[in-house]
Amino acid sequence: MTQVKIMGGLSFLHIILFVMTLVTTLLAGVLQLGINPLQEPQALWRGLPFSLTLLTILGAHEFGHYFMSRRYHIDATLPYFIPAPSLVGTFGAFIKMRSPIMDRRILLDVGSAGPLAGMAVALPVLIVGLFLSPVTSSANGGGLEIGDSLLFYGLNWLIKGPLPEGSHLLLHPIAFSGWIGLLVTSLNLLPVGQLDGGHVAYAVLGSKQGPLAKVVVLALVIMGVTGWSGWLVWALLVTLMGIYHPPVVYDWIPLGKRRKVIGWLTLTIFIVTFIPKPF
Repeated sequence: MTQVKIMGGLSFLHIILFVMTLVTTLLAGVLQLGINPLQEPQALWRGLPFSLTLLTILGAHEFGHYFMSRRYHIDATLPYFIPAPSLVGTFGAFIKMRSPIMDRRILLDVGSAGPLAGMAVALPVLIVGLFLSPVTSSANGGGLEIGDSLLFYGLNWLIKGPLPEGSHLLLHPIAFSGWIGLLVTSLNLLPVGQLDGGHVAYAVLGSKQGPLAKVVVLALVIMGVTGWSGWLVWALLVTLMGIYHPPVVYDWIPLGKRRKVIGWLTLTIFIVTFIPKPF
């Protein structure tokens, strides 16, 4: 398909997909509030807090990859947003890189830039959202129950403290977008194939990334059978995409101590943002 370029790599396809994703996330935002947009179209603006914060988190993630790719003169596209008629209104965003990765240093920098940039936005968004989230009694509760990551649990405890018996936290739309940001970060950081986590794991561990990926896929299958069935879908998807990371062009160039620290920090982010049972 031929894309009509506007400027700086921006095409009509980028714009159309972004506008569609803005609409679908707006709809998701108002539906989460129990508003029927067909009956109350004037209330569509109430989906903006969820929509804009989520798109900002996703955009920060992908632009992290994009700007780091441009730094190394890698031929990369601007982010494509993916609209979806789902609970959150999107399947995320992605960029396409057409140039090979020359060595593990570049692989680490490009692979970690997205999750680190996304976390830099998702973390303050989540903190603000938790402050805005009321504690309510179970009698007034309802809605979707979501799981905790270590990071979400810790922030929730620091900001709200131990919840009284018979009560629960009703997440503000901004807090929910921050929670999704953590979930998206952890999914991207699965150390498998050419996901961000696969890039980072290969940069840090080299050929040991393959055995680690096998363990991770097996763990997803076990969690899918014993807990959230969605992990079975993820196990199938990453297996079809390939769990082994391909070698870089100059595989023999060492990573260096500073980048190893960044790599282990990024993999630690995966651990603290991972949610064993999201829903």
